[in-house]
Amino acid sequence: MARFEQVELTNLCLLHKGDKYLLQNRVSSEWRGYALPGGHTEPGESIVESVKREMLEETGLEILNPRLCGIKQFPKGENRYIVFLFEATEYRGELRSSEEGEMRWVSRGELETVRTVDDLRLLIDTMLDSEKSEFQYVIENGEWLAVIK
Repeated sequence: MARFEQVELTNLCLLHKGDKYLLQNRVSSEWRGYALPGGHTEPGESIVESVKREMLEETGLEILNPRLCGIKQFPKGENRYIVFLFEATEYRGELRSSEEGEMRWVSRGELETVRTVDDLRLLIDTMLDSEKSEFQYVIENGEWLAVIK
C-alpha cells in the first residue's frame, strides 16, 4: 500500500469581530453563496503566508496573528483536498471586494437569512469550538457525510 497520496492544499479564514463574521458572497457557479474567504497554497509557500496572502487579495485586509484552529478535508477523486482553517480577530487596511465575490460583515443572527454555502454554519461552529479540530467529509454508500472530531 502506498504511503503517499496527491493532495491539494488550501485555506479558509474566519475573521470576526464580536458576533460579526467577514464573509464573501461568492460568484462562482460551483460554490455559490456566502462563504469564508481563502484559497490555494502556492508551491513552496508556507501555510500561514498563504492565508495572509489570500486574505489580502480577496478582502484588502492584512490579517494579524492568524491562528490555526482546524483542518477540513475531503476526497477529490483519487486525491485528498485539505483546507487549513484559520481564525483571526485583528487586521488592518480597508475592506474591499474582489472578482471572487462581494465582502460583507454578517452577524451570526443574519446567517439564517442569507444564502450561504451548505456547511458554513457547521464549519464556523467547529472552528470556534476549542474541543474540535477536524472537519472531514467521508463518502459512505454514495453519500457525503460530515465527521467532526
